[in-house]
Amino acid sequence: MKDLQPLMLSGREVLPLIEGGKGIAVSNGLSSGAWAAAGGVGTFSCVNPDSYDADGNVIPQVYHGATRSERQRELIHYAIKGGIAQARIAHETSNGAGRLHMNVLWEAGGTEPILRGVLDQVRELVHGVTCGAGMPYRVAEIAADYGINYYPIVSSARAFRALWKRSYKNYSDLLGGVVYEDPWRAGGHNGLSNSEDPALPQDPMPRVQALRDIMRSVGLGQVPIIMAGGVWYLRDWADWIDNPELGPIAFQYGTRPLLTQESPIPETWKKRLLTLTEGDVLLQRFSPTGFYSSAVRNAFIRELEARNQRQLPYASKPTEDLTAPLPVGARGRPVYLAPDDLGRAEGWMAEGFSEVLKTPDSTLVFVTPEKSAEILKDQTDCMGCLSSCLFSNFSENEAGNTGKKADPRSFCIQKTLQDISHGGPIENNLMFAGHAACGFSTDPFYANGFVPTVKQLMDRILTGD
Repeated sequence: MKDLQPLMLSGREVLPLIEGGKGIAVSNGLSSGAWAAAGGVGTFSCVNPDSYDADGNVIPQVYHGATRSERQRELIHYAIKGGIAQARIAHETSNGAGRLHMNVLWEAGGTEPILRGVLDQVRELVHGVTCGAGMPYRVAEIAADYGINYYPIVSSARAFRALWKRSYKNYSDLLGGVVYEDPWRAGGHNGLSNSEDPALPQDPMPRVQALRDIMRSVGLGQVPIIMAGGVWYLRDWADWIDNPELGPIAFQYGTRPLLTQESPIPETWKKRLLTLTEGDVLLQRFSPTGFYSSAVRNAFIRELEARNQRQLPYASKPTEDLTAPLPVGARGRPVYLAPDDLGRAEGWMAEGFSEVLKTPDSTLVFVTPEKSAEILKDQTDCMGCLSSCLFSNFSENEAGNTGKKADPRSFCIQKTLQDISHGGPIENNLMFAGHAACGFSTDPFYANGFVPTVKQLMDRILTGD
């Protein structure tokens, strides 16, 4: 195993080991500060971070606004308070070592005012901004306003080239690094394009080499590339370290820091991680963002799979192919299905999936009355956590909506992530994880349920294991 040499990141030589940012209170000041204290780059999230009352208790994020835009303003207020709190905790925990980055998602709701609101107060505590989920053109300009480095997250060389041409070429001096996040192996939301097959993972080496080639062509040959997604044992990446073809490389860990003593996730979540085996993490497209995402295939995901399978095309009036009437709703007004589908629909309804919900794609989904009530309530209670939400049809545009029907095949992502991160049932909530998470059950480091400190984990990583 080659020794990892320090890299210059955000103005200081540090270990080229980065904690990946995870939103909704999962990457917080304590975990990121501990990572920085151990000599790496800690990352706290500004996506629904926790804030605290005078007694140190977490302030529940409860929304009172009558409209979605009013509730989004509340969300932004919560996030700014939480981001400031987590930055201060991270700074105190780091003891002045390492570097501290703030993670934001460009397609989250209110990202720009949140980012500015936090940096207005604690600019001196934040050394860099990491940003993905979409095409974050403006993050460079915002970072430049505060004189800090920015780290875009991309999943292809083509994405970086577009960002460079449109924006980053004007702020090249503050580009601290480029995070290449493997769209097949990373946890959370994944940047698969329409031309890439989710079932056929590609070798990351040629993709990162293509990214480096583009970076070299515009004078960024010495700007670090940060490999993220699927990184577990460093020994598996030995040919990347000190590789002159790839140039400076750092490694980002998103999943392994979940299972540390400093990690704020509930104990039930930590224990579940220790049981994961190959295939327990599913790459799927149920997210209201429209992106693919990777999460543990628990009861929450299985319900979404089953809900989406109980789906049939329909028309409001008979067509050449859709001629079989199906009475739906309290008034029993008919919609029209293909004759071969009518029996399936009646069978589902007889099994208790008697409520019929319409999708933006002229299909029907069949759910229980209880699930229908939950879906409709969650859509109504939308607090604008995404800049554009398929599930609720909220959008930050002038109209305030996407122009399409709300999609019952998805879910309220803010609700479920808030619940699981604050002690809610892990089987019935979205549990993001990278595809290497099965390593918890096979890596001898975690034998007998061992949960390391962040420092112990980083020491272990540096051995190659």
